[in-house]
Amino acid sequence: MSQKLSLWLVTSLVIAVGLLASNTQAARAAGSDLVSIQTPSGVTIKAEVADTPLKRSMGLMYRDHLEKNHGMLFFFGQPQAWNFWMKNTKMALDLIWIDSKKRVTHIERNVPICTKSDDSCPQYRPNSDDAIYVLEIAGGTVDGYKIEKGSKLQFGQP
Repeated sequence: MSQKLSLWLVTSLVIAVGLLASNTQAARAAGSDLVSIQTPSGVTIKAEVADTPLKRSMGLMYRDHLEKNHGMLFFFGQPQAWNFWMKNTKMALDLIWIDSKKRVTHIERNVPICTKSDDSCPQYRPNSDDAIYVLEIAGGTVDGYKIEKGSKLQFGQP
């Protein structure tokens, strides 16, 4: 009897956690404003805006994929050499640091996931301290958008 109860509890817990994670991702995506970012290739990226400490700390954590031509634009109130890491991120990403004039100042390509459970995941940072935005897109896609250091991206104020 106790073995059946334990199995039932474990199964119920797994289902509940899965539903909660799915609903959290859907709510996060639905509740976020999207900004359109025009790339040098002419393709428009639809990016969720991470403009609060909570949104920035969550970023794209726990997501399995990004839709084609989608990403997340982190907006900071002041220029700095903003550090990023891949803890709890389930997909490789291209990271693009952008200054206040919307010019690309640094790119990290195809940054791999980090499966470490502690806080020892590598950190990624630009070579300069002038970034006010950071754009995260699917890993390996930055070159297809013809985005390179010095490129100017076009988008409205998030």
